[in-house]
Amino acid sequence: MTVLRFDNVGKQYPSGHRALTDVSFAVNPGEMLFITGHSGAGKSTLLKLIHLSERPSSGAVLFGERNLRKVSGRGVAMHRREVGVVYQDHRLLTDRTAAENVALPLILRGVRRDEIRKRVRSVLDRVGLGARLDALPGQLSAGEQQRVGIARALVGEPQLLVADEPTGNLDPTLSAEIMALFAALHERGTSVLIASHDLGLVKRMRKRVLVLDHGRLLDDIAPEELADG
Repeated sequence: MTVLRFDNVGKQYPSGHRALTDVSFAVNPGEMLFITGHSGAGKSTLLKLIHLSERPSSGAVLFGERNLRKVSGRGVAMHRREVGVVYQDHRLLTDRTAAENVALPLILRGVRRDEIRKRVRSVLDRVGLGARLDALPGQLSAGEQQRVGIARALVGEPQLLVADEPTGNLDPTLSAEIMALFAALHERGTSVLIASHDLGLVKRMRKRVLVLDHGRLLDDIAPEELADG
């Protein structure tokens, strides 16, 4: 069964701007793939549809067997527990430590305090920040802040992680580290969908690539094709 499926999805805003037109693709459990395209191609809108920040104007977005068009009320919060989101600008609370930032999704969920401590320490270890639990965001480098953002998205053990230009503010070395971190997630069965305009980085990763152009899915490139090219 697929984790995520877009069936002829369209999105038109009240202004008349059509962000997506007839987009169809599927994501398998544990798969990592990229969405690329020019600025304004529809990448961010596509991610917002997955996270229920936006709703499609036509077609269906299916998460497992759930049609997201029909999710409302408390169902939205429940859905978001299964989708981790990593932002380019981290969105960390500056007056909270790294551990406190990562713990927030679990606190909101009502997870027991001892369980929260254990999971937060474990996920910060995984992203290489086990020694920076008590550091405030202002005491962390840009790369470390991004890793805290990733840890926060992962701590709830989502089925799918979506990331919007997660390496946009990082140098090439840090970008490669962050991507290696994402690439290791499939071992735990987490699917990863990354929007990026860094074509060099995308090609080096040799993962499946969806190419958007003016809201249409122009190409769906298999890893083997990238390897050959």
